[in-house]
Amino acid sequence: MGSFFGRLKKGLSRSRESLAQLLPGKNVASLSESEWADVEDALILADCGAETALDLVGKAKKSREPLLGLKSAMLAMFAAVPAVNQAKEGPFVLLVVGVNGTGKTTTIGKLATMFRNEGKTVVVGACDTFRAAAIDQLAVWVDRAGADLVRQAHGADPAAVAFDAVQRGVARNYDVVIIDTAGRVQTDKGLMDELAKVRRVIGKALDGAPHEVWQVVDAGTGQNAIAQVEKFREVAGTSGLIVTKLDGTGKGGIVLQLVQRFSLPVRYVGVGESLQDMMPFDADDFVAGLLPEMEASEAGDADEKSVE
Repeated sequence: MGSFFGRLKKGLSRSRESLAQLLPGKNVASLSESEWADVEDALILADCGAETALDLVGKAKKSREPLLGLKSAMLAMFAAVPAVNQAKEGPFVLLVVGVNGTGKTTTIGKLATMFRNEGKTVVVGACDTFRAAAIDQLAVWVDRAGADLVRQAHGADPAAVAFDAVQRGVARNYDVVIIDTAGRVQTDKGLMDELAKVRRVIGKALDGAPHEVWQVVDAGTGQNAIAQVEKFREVAGTSGLIVTKLDGTGKGGIVLQLVQRFSLPVRYVGVGESLQDMMPFDADDFVAGLLPEMEASEAGDADEKSVE
């Protein structure tokens, strides 16, 4: 599982250690209702939220081994992950959204690098024109990635930048167009209206675009992440999540809550600032990091048992 899994596991250690004290690892017929209530509380404290925690515990109770039952219930939440929606013709257009402080600009730089490492040509639209520093930061990442950048002066119309970026992607046969957006506070109607305009204009530049809208979420924001995704999905049509800063939250249950509540796939997770600290989301690794380890004989049965 490598060093990335090690950093992920370390980031989730607080939740894992809490659950380890409550969940016997093997050959336990059942827990008392009081003990199950403690497990539910631990899941809530791990940012799973009351509804998700209750659902997980309800499913785990049906297993002979509580830990195995909880693992199966968690993995079932990630069972059906849709493929990334590809462009029928022209470049794949990806709109990236999120509030300030989530690591959105850095994430876009990492995505550009990943696409370039796959041999794809990439152009990035710097639509966060409200902050000159944001454009400069993005330009550094794009240059490192060997991608191209479409930018305008500070204060320019973000929708115009997005339109130009998509048009360049079409005209020059780029494989990927990534559109950055200004960090929005989901309660600011004016800024959210501007984001909706960016999305509409992208569709005018290329029919069917954007093909994906990925929202960057800071795992450490806890329940506020729910409100963010709810509003961004309404305005921008969020189709996938990138969860950052799992190395610093000490929790991680917010991932489970987001997936259950919104039925959105988690595309990538981040555990640090460098390029190698962002990887495609792996449900098995995530659950293994969140839960205490099972003994060999119990873990070997995991693929043979399921929780309905």
